[in-house]
Amino acid sequence: MPILSIIIFLPLLSAAGMLFFPSGSVKSIRIFTIAVGILELAVIACLGFFYNYGGKTYQFSEKYDWITLDLGSLGRLSIDYALGVDGISLPLLFLTGIIFLTAILASYTIVEKQKGYYSILLLLYGTINGCFLALDFFLFYLFFEFMLLPMYFLIGIWGGPRREYAAIKFFLYTLLGSVFILIAMIALYMSAVDPVETIFITKPNQFVHTFRFEYLSDPKFYIPNTILHPDSVGGILGLTFRQLAFLFLFFGFAVKLPAVPFHTWLPDAHVEAPTPVSVILASVLLKIGAYGLIRIAYPIFPAEAVYFSVMVGAFGLVSIIYAGYNALAQNDLKKLIAYSSVSHMGFVLLGLASLTVEGISGAIYQMVSHGFISAALFLIAGVIYEQTHDRTIQNYMGLANKMPNFTVITAITFFASLGLPGLSGFIAEILVFLGAFKSALLPKWFAIASTFGLVLAAAYYLWTLQRMFFGKYALLNSTVELQDLTASKLLLFIPLLFFIVLLGLMPSLLTDIFNPAVNELMKKFVE
Repeated sequence: MPILSIIIFLPLLSAAGMLFFPSGSVKSIRIFTIAVGILELAVIACLGFFYNYGGKTYQFSEKYDWITLDLGSLGRLSIDYALGVDGISLPLLFLTGIIFLTAILASYTIVEKQKGYYSILLLLYGTINGCFLALDFFLFYLFFEFMLLPMYFLIGIWGGPRREYAAIKFFLYTLLGSVFILIAMIALYMSAVDPVETIFITKPNQFVHTFRFEYLSDPKFYIPNTILHPDSVGGILGLTFRQLAFLFLFFGFAVKLPAVPFHTWLPDAHVEAPTPVSVILASVLLKIGAYGLIRIAYPIFPAEAVYFSVMVGAFGLVSIIYAGYNALAQNDLKKLIAYSSVSHMGFVLLGLASLTVEGISGAIYQMVSHGFISAALFLIAGVIYEQTHDRTIQNYMGLANKMPNFTVITAITFFASLGLPGLSGFIAEILVFLGAFKSALLPKWFAIASTFGLVLAAAYYLWTLQRMFFGKYALLNSTVELQDLTASKLLLFIPLLFFIVLLGLMPSLLTDIFNPAVNELMKKFVE
């Protein structure tokens, strides 16, 4: 059974099937979308059940010849529909399934153009799964680019007052990053060959070029004298072509991550996006930038990753501190959470830059942990905004008196995000710190300075908690009587809090999944 193709195309075909629903059948559309979300999560659970957790290679692989063109003297073009899952992509698939089901359930606030909304949401779901499962660079890039359109429309149509500005800014930033990735991808394609297909060519000095990750990451499959051959000489501005290609990939994925200074699209997108879309954006979309670095840039260019490790670490450190200070200065709850996301994704870059098992493991752990935490954070902002249409922190006081259940959930999520021991955020950050301290590539003061990010996180979360939830109950600029979480809304938070606590108490449940893949990745840097 092509289970990976099912995971990709079930949401895509369901989005197409949504066209046959009458626009007025709102209840049927919503039930159908929820059913698709549950079924998709069940398929991912089946994948996890049959997955060999000790395996070091891709599993459930699918490969079909897709596009083959004879380019004459330039050889042949070969693009494969190639899919696979390993210990890095499997946890992100689980995260995506849980987050999308949560976002679908939280979409009860969407009251306009629901048929189009749920169709685009399912379209986004399938393309994100495609990014995590693709083993061919062209296929990955196709999903990566197509993913921009659904998010653009979700923000631009169903967003807030400045939704057009935020949607266009998101699209232009990420499209610019994609151009850098495209340039590196074309250079890689011209330099590497598919050894299996090439042996069938009878003409001398002709090759079958490839986009497959497994060949792009192996130096022996590169054509001599091409610009990205490991032994090639020459370059621009004192950098080799391979170093330039790594930089192009890094900057392209850093926009999506996002790292400072490429982050300015994110706060605007979050502020204007509806709550379910903010949940997906923070929990899943940001992870694709980090995933691209782990899956593509680092395995293909290991020597260049070592060479630029200090630079990558510096971007991570600046993101941690700068975004933390920005979060501390915010009076809009959603903007505070958005800058917090930028700061916490900085730990991912710092962990990757360390090039240690602990650091890379911490980066992957942070991706999953932050996915659950940020989803809960944006749902918290949505609960407040839904009732008062106001996200200004200083306009709320003493919410604990009126909303005790909501206060408990908010406190747990805030403490998880600031790294309280026993919750998932602590495990991720301690692994990153260990990796940064252990790294022979990074200055020790990088690790020491990054701990200040925890101080900033404690400051802006505890200050927000104190201002909004404690003291005498009062609402400024609003006459609405706030209501505590209903049972249905409480159910949105329970799975997220469950995984936040579970991964905080039993980290081996996650580390045992991705450790074999991380160890395989580390072999490239040892070599």
